[in-house]
Amino acid sequence: MQPEMQKAIILAENIIGFIKFVQNQRDTNHFRIENNKLLQIKYLIEEYKFQIVADELIRINQFDWNEKYTLYLVEQFRKGISIIDEYVKNNYNELFIVTARLYTLKNLCSSFDKIAS
Repeated sequence: MQPEMQKAIILAENIIGFIKFVQNQRDTNHFRIENNKLLQIKYLIEEYKFQIVADELIRINQFDWNEKYTLYLVEQFRKGISIIDEYVKNNYNELFIVTARLYTLKNLCSSFDKIAS
């Protein structure tokens, strides 16, 4: 398995983990985050189709490296994650717990910049 394929699969697994984390926080709310703010993040996740992007990244990189489609999916994900990141920065006092996940996802996305150039 090529390293690029592994990076894409790791990114997809982290996207799925982020989706589950947000959903779990909405359900249990251990950190007493305002539910409307988590709901807004959930809506942004759905709007930018993170689950579909993650599933597609896993599917196309499971057996063969498809650079063009992978970079397209990463770029689509990057558009959504940048909006979520801006929203979290604007509501940092309530959503600070999400920043670590966002940092990880943005760094995984940036590893594809080296491939594209």
